[in-house]
Amino acid sequence: LQGAELWKRFHEIGTEMIITKAGRRMFPAMRVKISGLDPHQQYYIAMDIVPVDNKRYRYVYHSSKWMVAGNADSPVPPRVYIHPDSPASGETWMRQVISFDKLKLTNNELDDQGHIILHSMHKYQPRVHVIRKDCGDDLSPVKPIPSGEGVKAFSFPETVFTTVTAYQNQQITRLKIDRNPFAKGFRD
Repeated sequence: LQGAELWKRFHEIGTEMIITKAGRRMFPAMRVKISGLDPHQQYYIAMDIVPVDNKRYRYVYHSSKWMVAGNADSPVPPRVYIHPDSPASGETWMRQVISFDKLKLTNNELDDQGHIILHSMHKYQPRVHVIRKDCGDDLSPVKPIPSGEGVKAFSFPETVFTTVTAYQNQQITRLKIDRNPFAKGFRD
């Protein structure tokens, strides 16, 4: 995981990610470095985002904490973000940082832009998948990730986040403004 220090800072105070109808990019973005691939083999790199549990959350302001507020909403259709450079050789993937900065999160269940559909006020875990090309023949943004030999999934506990339509925790708002290069307009 690249930028792990920043992810850890967010994680310590409870990472929140904004979701909108039009789709919103994640900050921090998922960025990974991969090693150990066969340099001559072709691979797809993909990301999905899965629920951490079957709960819905609410933010309690007086204690500045997320609390369980009931059962999760019914699951949304699974979406997979296939990295736009896919497929590429192991050599290509291993010599660069793989960034998912173009991926967008939405709460629009009828989204046709290929964004990842999530429910607000739920906790999610991003997962990065390395899929050998011959195992990725069925790879599709609207089907679950293939499984078995030739497919590996990686997740990082510090990237768990709660989806919101507006930031709940002021510390998160502050950290996002301070660290996101696209939030220049919000700085003093």
